Amino acid sequence: MPDLRVKSGTPASDGCVLSITPESAGWDHVGFAVHRLEEGKGFESAASSRETCLVILTGTARVSVGTEVFAHLGERKTVFEGPPAAVYIPAGERYSVTAEMPLEVAVCSAPGGGNHPARVIAPGSIEKEIRGKAANTRYVQDILSDRDPAHSLLVVEVITPGGNWSSYPPHKHDTDTLPEESALEETYYHRLNPPQGFAVQRVYTDDRSLDETVSVEDGDCVMVPAGYHPVGAPYGYDLYYLNVMAGAKRKWVFRNDPAHEWIIKK
Repeated sequence: MPDLRVKSGTPASDGCVLSITPESAGWDHVGFAVHRLEEGKGFESAASSRETCLVILTGTARVSVGTEVFAHLGERKTVFEGPPAAVYIPAGERYSVTAEMPLEVAVCSAPGGGNHPARVIAPGSIEKEIRGKAANTRYVQDILSDRDPAHSLLVVEVITPGGNWSSYPPHKHDTDTLPEESALEETYYHRLNPPQGFAVQRVYTDDRSLDETVSVEDGDCVMVPAGYHPVGAPYGYDLYYLNVMAGAKRKWVFRNDPAHEWIIKK
């Protein structure tokens, strides 16, 4: 298993600053990349067997999918400003992205299939939820949930206020034992406000054959191939993360660490 943390780097010719593929991650489903583009710049993708969800992190984009063109997508200046605009792209379609103003866009992908047409996911259509209480409070924005049409992709944003914990109590979804638990790979793309901050993420299994604690900085991505994966945001630094999940069955069913489940039963 490679290092669980992948850091953003200098933009490539297509603006890519971070890329995780199933091959680089050593797993089967989730792909994730981030592109940062100056106004007028762009990139394109050939048709493939993978479905894609483009999440406009900041800035404004024009996205072409086959013969369809979706313009003026996105208006956030930071990822902490409410829900994003996004575009679902089915397997078998070519697409291109052009920055209408300086743009940061996440490319979330997984194996595709079925008859799911390309569509814009507007900020106003994204379901918002408050989870937890006290220092366990976080704010969830479901971009592509298991209630939305897609083949295998699940995409969600979470904002955790400074001083709070998230993905907590620790939970996992690495065993195909539905209806009790589903098996899903996952990535966490982290941003911090102010950006010089850091957060902490632990990834561990019941038998501790995997037990890593990672210090993440602004623009880092953490891979979760298995196990529990709680996140802590230090006081003074709000934490954003974009989750991408996928597996053989498109259902998010998790199991809390029994040692810590008492926290939500108080």
